[in-house]
Amino acid sequence: MFDACANHLTENHYPETKVGKSVEPPNAVKFSRNNEFQATLRRKVDEFFASTGQRQRDVPQMYFKTAILLLSFAALYVLLVLVVRAWWQAVPLAVLLGLSTAGIGFNIQHDGGHQAYSEKSLINKLMALTLDMIGGSSYLWHYKHVVYHHTYVNITHEDTDIDLGMLARITPQQRRYWFHRWQHLYIWPLYGLMVVKWHLFDDFKDVITGHIGEHRVPRPTKWNLVTFIIGKLIFFTLAFGLPLFFHRVWVVFVFYGVVGIVLGSVLSVVFQLAHAVENAAFPLPREGTRDMENAWAIHQVQTTVDFARRSRLAAWLLGGLNFQIEHHLLPRICHVHFPSLSKIVERLCQEYGVKYNEHRSFRTGVASHFRWLRQMGRPLAQH
Repeated sequence: MFDACANHLTENHYPETKVGKSVEPPNAVKFSRNNEFQATLRRKVDEFFASTGQRQRDVPQMYFKTAILLLSFAALYVLLVLVVRAWWQAVPLAVLLGLSTAGIGFNIQHDGGHQAYSEKSLINKLMALTLDMIGGSSYLWHYKHVVYHHTYVNITHEDTDIDLGMLARITPQQRRYWFHRWQHLYIWPLYGLMVVKWHLFDDFKDVITGHIGEHRVPRPTKWNLVTFIIGKLIFFTLAFGLPLFFHRVWVVFVFYGVVGIVLGSVLSVVFQLAHAVENAAFPLPREGTRDMENAWAIHQVQTTVDFARRSRLAAWLLGGLNFQIEHHLLPRICHVHFPSLSKIVERLCQEYGVKYNEHRSFRTGVASHFRWLRQMGRPLAQH
């Protein structure tokens, strides 16, 4: 799939994945082999780390952040399940628990799943498994996100992360239904329910069918299957089993809903600000072929948008996902370096005439996503 330089840059080693068998179809989309931009980026990044003496992974502040996030999650969970009884205490704790869970996903799981947390594969695996603890599947996420999204970002029918089915039209090439006319209004509360659907339905469907979107994936076997089952048991125990010992059934389900809606809303919106906005491109292969016009790295920049780059708080809370361009170009580098690396990437884009897209704030990113949804909901909307 990728040429040698792209493999070196992304470390995905596609089509042979880190967790399973090759999933590359014979007619896979292919990118241009003009690697000058990629090679220059790699050289400049290597020079940055050589001159600063910093490590790309195994960064002390990342381990410290991990401890803060996991301890916060544990404390909030214990308080919500075992301590508080009044609803006015439980509701803010449930909201904070949802935000804490999102923090684990954005920071710990995401870096671990991309092999960006540590030089040691076991540590990366353990960090990636935090997704199983909070309700997802690290095995399926690898294919859905690391392979299909990061390889085919914003290519309709290839990037599974931009496919919301009939619920919404995200790209100009997706089918428009009459109710999409109001998607910019109704989608926001539905974002919150997507994690609930993920927890209770999506992973099980994907394992049973062996498909994620239009892509076939190998079903988990042996230890991957054991990990999938144990992860689901742990999550359902934390979400329902243990709370039912102390609270009524309806109370458990209501507060699971509160946590899930907060988590789903945050995860969905942060992702959409990077790819489903006005400045992001949605290119297709050349007509009659499976060949993309640009090289892989150029494609990543053109289909991705940064936001709130100057906010240290956003970078800390979101695991650097407000630096999505840098993350897509350098997915195996710990996110704590993205603020510094973004300056290198921006200068390189200027040198090569590649537009570097960003929104100055989170609010302007949300506004752009709103306008994009409204544009895609209109009849015959074109990008």
